[in-house]
Amino acid sequence: MKILLLNGSPNAKGCTYTALSEVAKTINEGGIETEIIHVGHKDIRGCIACGKCQELGHCVFDDLVNEIAPKLEAADGLVVGSPVYYAGPNGTLTNLLDRLFFSASYPLRMKVGAAVCSARRGGTTAALDRLNKYFTIAEMPIASSRYWNMVHGNTPEQVMQDEEGLQIMRVLGRNMAFLVRAIAAERDAGGLPAEEPVRTYTNFIR
Repeated sequence: MKILLLNGSPNAKGCTYTALSEVAKTINEGGIETEIIHVGHKDIRGCIACGKCQELGHCVFDDLVNEIAPKLEAADGLVVGSPVYYAGPNGTLTNLLDRLFFSASYPLRMKVGAAVCSARRGGTTAALDRLNKYFTIAEMPIASSRYWNMVHGNTPEQVMQDEEGLQIMRVLGRNMAFLVRAIAAERDAGGLPAEEPVRTYTNFIR
């Protein structure tokens, strides 16, 4: 079993990475492999709604999105970490997630998801809400902690002084590892929940 962690910060070893590392450490202690991928420093364009991914099975723009796609397909869970910009996640990260989730040619349902945000002071809950929507639209169970998944500090050293934030990260890692193992056991024993055979779309303007 494996969980991917995406570092949406431009800084490879900054505050967001510090938080993700704490999550990864406790996931590893739960017997599950992790991989942290740095994405926030890349030039990742947004989705242009061309629809070619529905034909090709992957995004028409061949960049980091298509590199991560097979890793996500093989993974059992995904943790998305982001700094907070104007009370929202990093735009580079959301560009990647828009295209990654929309172009996925494989089911994301029942892969465990979690979002982690880092801020000097505020805006974390709004950013978390934005990121969690990727999971809820894809039938991905969301792992939680004992508070919202956030750390505070302007440097990695300050984040390491956020004792409550680090504890939240550790609890998140343990809970995520448990959920991944539990879903895998249930899948092997009796299968995943039944799917609706046809997806229904309702347009409010006719």
